[in-house]
Amino acid sequence: MEKIFKKVSGKIGFEYLYVLPALAYMLFFVGYPIVSNFILSFHEVSVLTLNSPDKEFIGISNYITLFKDAVLLRSIWNTVLYTVLCILFQFVIGFALALFFNKHFCTSKSVRGFLMIPLMIPITVTALIFKFMFSSNVGIINQLLQTLNLIDAPVEWLIQPGTAMFALIFTNIWIGIPFNMILISTGLTTIPVQLYESADIDGANSFERFLYITLPMLKPAIQSVLILGFIYTFKVFDLVYVMTNGGPVDTTQMLSTYSYKLSFSLFKYSHGAAVANILFVILFAVSLLYLKYAPIGEENSK
Repeated sequence: MEKIFKKVSGKIGFEYLYVLPALAYMLFFVGYPIVSNFILSFHEVSVLTLNSPDKEFIGISNYITLFKDAVLLRSIWNTVLYTVLCILFQFVIGFALALFFNKHFCTSKSVRGFLMIPLMIPITVTALIFKFMFSSNVGIINQLLQTLNLIDAPVEWLIQPGTAMFALIFTNIWIGIPFNMILISTGLTTIPVQLYESADIDGANSFERFLYITLPMLKPAIQSVLILGFIYTFKVFDLVYVMTNGGPVDTTQMLSTYSYKLSFSLFKYSHGAAVANILFVILFAVSLLYLKYAPIGEENSK
């Protein structure tokens, strides 16, 4: 057995043998479902034919049908709108908090640790809490707004088409701020203090130090925050499913929830697989861009 091991390790490289368990895991639990899902999307599969060995091959007909579907187009728009607005506010607020806690005042560490709570709570639990907070009768948000005389009557936040998306975005911003804050804070600790001291000697003000030192030095961290934030936000499912389930009238329907609805509510498995593949292709393209440009940012930061 030892001779066989040495012979195999000599051919493929001993170090690669350590990667084989992880590679096997990824191929079986990640690679196989992705390939199987793509194959499923090119066939006509329903409840009657799900377990049939012979499924009708229809090519890209499922994709053609879906792109004529108004709900899919609305789901794409909702997902993009939700992602852009969430990332925008999460990043701005998280960046501001990171700069604030970088001042190292006496309670900075304890307060910063307290702000990490939204990131540690399971998303389903957070969704249930905010669903209760946004409820029309007993929700604390309506009570607070009525106390401040900002509204006259309780607002049906999760039932009205004009406010349901706002409630989802508000909830996800609360969840994502700590993620942005901690990554930006980590990036701030890598900036040499000598750069700021030299800038002070040269007469640079706070805005100039931020513009010409902080931002360029944080470029790799900012890239990571935005790309990872996009991926995590774009594939949102549990938050939307618990709070609105894509309603009302598909106004909060996302690509992930629409794929779930097609597959497990309407039992159109091939259509659901096609929507999931559209989501996968978009995220895969974003991941490739990150892999392409991330090394450039890391080199520039050295």
